[in-house]
Amino acid sequence: MALSLGEGGGSRLRRQLESGSFAAGEYVKQLSQQSDGDRDLQEHRQRIQALSEETAQSLKRNVYQNYRQFIETAREISYLESEMYQLSHILTEQKGIMEAVTQALLLQADRDDPALGARRAAAAADPFLPLSAKEAAASEEGRQRTLTTLLEKVEGCRDLLPESPGKYLVYNGDLVEYDADHMAQIQRVHAFLMNDCLLVATALPNRRGAYRYDALYPLDGLAVVNVKDNPPMKDMFKLLMFPESRIFQAENAKIKKEWLEVLEETKRNRVLSEKRRLEQEALPRPAPAPSESTNPFEEDEDEEEEEPSAEEEVVDLSLEWIQELPEDLDVCIAQRDFEGAVDLLDKLSEYLGDKPVSQPVKELRAKVDERVRQLTDVLVFELSPDRSLRGGPRATRRAVSQLIRLGQSTKACELFLKNRAAAVQTAIRQLRIEGATLLYIHKLCHVFFTSLLETAREFETDFAGNNGCYSAFVVWARSSMRMFVDAFSKQVFDSKESLSTAAECVKVAKEHCKQLSEIGLDLTFIIHALLVKDIKGALQSYKDIIIEATKHRNSEEMWRRMNLMTPEALGKLREEMRSCGVGNFDQYTGDDCWVNLSYTVVAFTKQTMAFLEEALKLYFPELHMVLLESLVEIILVAVQHVDYSLRCEQDPEKKAFIRQNASFLYETVLPVVEKRFEEGVGKPAKQLQDLRNASRLMRINPESTTSVV
Repeated sequence: MALSLGEGGGSRLRRQLESGSFAAGEYVKQLSQQSDGDRDLQEHRQRIQALSEETAQSLKRNVYQNYRQFIETAREISYLESEMYQLSHILTEQKGIMEAVTQALLLQADRDDPALGARRAAAAADPFLPLSAKEAAASEEGRQRTLTTLLEKVEGCRDLLPESPGKYLVYNGDLVEYDADHMAQIQRVHAFLMNDCLLVATALPNRRGAYRYDALYPLDGLAVVNVKDNPPMKDMFKLLMFPESRIFQAENAKIKKEWLEVLEETKRNRVLSEKRRLEQEALPRPAPAPSESTNPFEEDEDEEEEEPSAEEEVVDLSLEWIQELPEDLDVCIAQRDFEGAVDLLDKLSEYLGDKPVSQPVKELRAKVDERVRQLTDVLVFELSPDRSLRGGPRATRRAVSQLIRLGQSTKACELFLKNRAAAVQTAIRQLRIEGATLLYIHKLCHVFFTSLLETAREFETDFAGNNGCYSAFVVWARSSMRMFVDAFSKQVFDSKESLSTAAECVKVAKEHCKQLSEIGLDLTFIIHALLVKDIKGALQSYKDIIIEATKHRNSEEMWRRMNLMTPEALGKLREEMRSCGVGNFDQYTGDDCWVNLSYTVVAFTKQTMAFLEEALKLYFPELHMVLLESLVEIILVAVQHVDYSLRCEQDPEKKAFIRQNASFLYETVLPVVEKRFEEGVGKPAKQLQDLRNASRLMRINPESTTSVV
C-alpha cells in the first residue's frame, strides 16, 4: 500500500513539474507552509532526487535509441549513394552505346553516299561551308537544344540572352575569380562561352548544378590576356572589357590553355564570320531584266539611271586592320594607349573620307562611335579633379591633346580649367598659416601667381589653334583671382593688421600680379576691384584711430614746449621729421634739448605723415576720394583745436606759443602733405589747398569760447 502511494505520489510530482504553468518559487513557498518539519522536507528532497535519476536514465535510453537510428540512416544513405553511382555509370554506358550506334549509322550512310561524306568532311575542316538543308537543320537543332539547357541552368539570363538562330554554346567550365588589386579570392563562377558572347554565372549555394546570372560580355569588346604564373598565384588569365577587368583562375594549366585557345579561336571565327557577311553585303546585286516596252524614251531614261550605279564605288571593308579595328581600340583603351587609339580613328576617318556611306560603313561607324565614347569617358576621368593633382599643368597635356584631336576642344578646355582650379585651391589650403602675416602673404602670392602663370603657359601651348577658348581662360582667371583675394583678405584685413602691414601685403600682391604681363595678361584691375572694399574699410578704420588719438591728446594739452632730455633723442626726432618731409625743423629747436613745439602737434605730424605714406602704397584711382576725405578729416581735428585754443587762451605767453604751433601746422605741415599727396597721386588736391587757405584767413572771435570740433 505504501509502495503504491509512493508511486502515485511520484506520478503527481512528475506531472506537477512537467506542467507548463509550474512556478518554482510558488512551489517551494507552498511546500514550506505544508511541511510539519525537517523530516518532511528531507523526504520530499529524496523523491525529487529519485525522479531526477529516473529522468536521466530515460534520457540515456532515448539517446542510445536515436543513435542506433542515426547509424541505420547513414547506412541507408551510403547504399543509396552507391546505387546512384551505379545508375550514373549505366547511363554513361548507354550514352556511349548510342553515340557508337550514331557513328556507325553515319559511316554506313557515307559508304552508301560518298558525296555526302565528302561534304561532311569538308564541313569539319571549314565550319562556314554549308551542308545540306537536312544536316544544317539537325546541327541547328542540337545547338538550340544546348542553348535551351543553358537557359534552364542559369537564373536571370533568359531575358538577356534571347534564343537567336545563330547562337550556340562553344565551351564552358568552372573558374575562380580573384580581385585584380589585392589578388584575394572573391567567388567561384561558371563561364559559358558562346559564339558571340561570354556569360559569367555564380553558383547557387543550395542547388547543385544551378547558377545565377552575373555578367554578359560581347566578344567584340572583349580582350584576353595571359597572366604570368607567380606562385601561389598560377593558372590565371585576365579578361579586359572597358571600363573594367576581371581575373580568373582555372583548375590547372591544361584547362587554362584550353580557355585561352578556345577564346581566341571563337573571337577569330566571329571576326571571319562578320567579314564574310560584310563581303556578301558589299557584292553588287544583279539588276533585274528590263521589261519590253514600246516607249522609245524609256531606253534613254534607263541609261541615265544606270550610269551612277556603274560609277558608284564599293567600299572595301575586308582589310585586316579595319576588321580588327574595334578590338584594337578596346586594347588601346584598356592599356591606356590614348595616342594609339586616336591614331587608329584618324586613319579610319582618312580612309572613309571620300567614300560613299553604305550600310556596312554605317555599322562600322556605329561600333567605332561606341569606342570613341568610351575613350572620351576615360580622358574625361583623367582630367577630373578626383584624380591626383600632382605634376602641375603638364600632367594634363596628354589627355587634353587627345580630346582636342577627337574634336572635343570645348570639353577639354572646361575640364582643364576645372582641374587647375582644384589644384590651385588645394595648394592654397595646404599652406601653413605662419605667425607673421607678411611671410604668409609672400608664400601665398608665390604659390598662386606661379600656378596661374604655369597654367596660362600650358593653356597657350595646348589650345594654340583654338582662339575661342581664350575667353574661357580669362573668366577662369578672374574666378581664381577671387579665390586668392578671399584668402588674402581673410588673413590681412579680417585679422585687423596694422595699416603698414596691410600696405606691404598689397604691394607684394601687386608685384606678383605684374609677372603675368610676361604672357600678355594684366589682372591688376581685377585685384584692385576685388580689394577696394577691404582697403576702404582699412583706411577708414585707421583714420578713426588717428582722430581718437588726436582728440585724446588735445584733451590733455597744456601748451608747453617739449624737453627731450638728451641730444640723442633730439637727433632722433630731427631724423623722423626729415623722413616726414619737414626740412626746416631746426628753426623750431631751442637751447639744449628743447623744442619750441607742443607734444600734441609733433605727434600729430608724425602720425599724419605715416598714414599718408602707407595710404599712398595702397593707392589706386578708386581710392582717391576716400584717401582725400580721410586726410581732410584728420587735419581738421588738429586745425580746429588750435583755433579753439587761440580763442580761449588768455595768457599772452601761451597765446604766442599757440600761434607758433599754428604757424608750424599752416606753413610747414599742410604744404608738405599737399606736396607728398601730389607726388603719390600725380595730381594736386584742391580740397587740401582750400583747407589751408581757409585756416589761414580764419578770423578769431574773442568772445567765442566754444569749440567747433
